[in-house]
Amino acid sequence: MTGLLRRDLGRLAAAAAAVPATARAQSGPPLRIGYSMSLSGGLAANGRSSLLAHKIWAEDVNAKGGILGRQVDLVYYDDQSNPGQVPALYTKLLDVDKVEMVTSPYATVMIAPSMPVVMQRQMTYVSLFGSGTNETFKYDRYFSINVGGDDIKGTYASGFMEVIGMLPTPARSISILAVDNEFAQKAAESMRHFARQKGLRIVYDRSYPPTTVDFTPTLRAIQATKPDVVFFASYPSDSIGILRAMSELRFSAPLVGGGMIGPQIAAVQAQLGPILNNLVSWDVYSPEPTMDFPGIKEFQQKYRARAAAEQVDLLGNYLQPFAYAQMQVVEQALKRVGKVDQAALAADMHAHTFDTVVGPLKFSALGEWVEPRNLFVQFQGITDGDLEKYKRPGTKVILAPAKYKSGTLRTPFGQGG
Repeated sequence: MTGLLRRDLGRLAAAAAAVPATARAQSGPPLRIGYSMSLSGGLAANGRSSLLAHKIWAEDVNAKGGILGRQVDLVYYDDQSNPGQVPALYTKLLDVDKVEMVTSPYATVMIAPSMPVVMQRQMTYVSLFGSGTNETFKYDRYFSINVGGDDIKGTYASGFMEVIGMLPTPARSISILAVDNEFAQKAAESMRHFARQKGLRIVYDRSYPPTTVDFTPTLRAIQATKPDVVFFASYPSDSIGILRAMSELRFSAPLVGGGMIGPQIAAVQAQLGPILNNLVSWDVYSPEPTMDFPGIKEFQQKYRARAAAEQVDLLGNYLQPFAYAQMQVVEQALKRVGKVDQAALAADMHAHTFDTVVGPLKFSALGEWVEPRNLFVQFQGITDGDLEKYKRPGTKVILAPAKYKSGTLRTPFGQGG
């Protein structure tokens, strides 16, 4: 049903049927929340799992009587992972479907083209995993569900620097390799910033095109510099290629990792197994005791019970709780304001702290998190690709920031777990 309106009326009706008759009697017309999501194309894996999180949120809310005495109706379209589709879909949602609230697709590349439409209609907008989207627009009704904060350069790699400080022998040199896209280049610039600040000698610093498939020559060049630290900023297919090539080359260094996208995903964890041992990678959530936020276990239990049938990420340890939190922000603001008033909702979101399944969060003037929370985790003790271990503490321990630290650094990378 690509490009067609999809609604979860079946599940929502079943949830509504479970609501006491008194609550149903008070209900007005459905509260329609609209958005596009990548249900096909290159971003579909994360798009579909985000959608499942949204479905679970809607069912949870409707089972309790809805919002403002109204059942929630999710109205969404498949944007096919094509940014060019997004403006027309948001125009249709607002002009034809008459949705009262809009939320964003997943990923910066899909969020940015929706912004002009949202801004023209003066809608309050809660986005999902956009990196610095509002730096250009500076829209005062934009709110970001992403851990990066306002200043990616000044904060992103700070946790990785904390980990470097944990090495038994002080690091003197670092190599940096980043894919040529906006997110990775910002991550690499943050690492350069901290490396210069701390006096680390940058012995290798290159970017590579997104079409790169053979990383062996590049890794040999990095290996020849004998760096103490290796920092990658890569996307899923690149991360897999890099880590496989490192395994084949028996690449070893005191500390390897950085801003790799991919190791957070269940399918990648199953595919790479023990190759991940001692990798220190950026992340947003890990099932460690320091992140046992209210509601997170209940959400993941519901998500995992349906993930296989929905053919999405089996663990829900990455952006899925954040997709649920995205809708919790909308819910809490609506309940406080008491009506659908875009200006009042934006004012409320700027003024309050939100309690979500990913912990408490508050938004800055730009709509980013006031307190950035870039995690750096280490994979430890992995012997196979079985995913059950990732549901428990101890496999993906948090090293930084200190507030969430749950384990101790193991070194080096490349010599077992």
